[in-house]
Amino acid sequence: IVDGGVYLTHPDLSFWKNWYEIPGNNIDDDNNGYIDDVNGWNAFNNNGNITGNNHGSHCSGIAGAIGNNTIGVAGVNWNIKSMAVMGSSTTEAVVVRAYGYCVRQRKVYDQTNGQRGAFVVVTSSSFGVDYGQPQNYPLWCAFYDSLGTAGILSAGATANLNINIDVTG
Repeated sequence: IVDGGVYLTHPDLSFWKNWYEIPGNNIDDDNNGYIDDVNGWNAFNNNGNITGNNHGSHCSGIAGAIGNNTIGVAGVNWNIKSMAVMGSSTTEAVVVRAYGYCVRQRKVYDQTNGQRGAFVVVTSSSFGVDYGQPQNYPLWCAFYDSLGTAGILSAGATANLNINIDVTG
């Protein structure tokens, strides 16, 4: 879930953890290129500090709130681990760093036969640039090819406005 953060202790959500990283020691223990990324990655600050956020938690719940547990609601998938990636931004560099983390974790997973990294299947990004044009965000747009090459689907939001995207763009 690429968003503005999540509540990692939410009782109806299950989050991926990087068990090969030692928290708070300022060392890249698992040699994946990210320091202290125990709970995911904060692409805003280039660190593993994931902060709480209602919107990111809501999106995580849609994707994968635990089902059949008498708590809250059930997500589309009942038994998944969401990866917390902070990168909901209109700044191209932040978004590329966020997606880059997802691709790196998938590549590590593939290279280690699932021993490390994460089996990232899809990114879900409920953000964008209202009235933005692809030619103004070439790296961001090109990164969808990198996601696809790594075997990662991408789901994203359209404008959070009352407009017809097919007409307005």
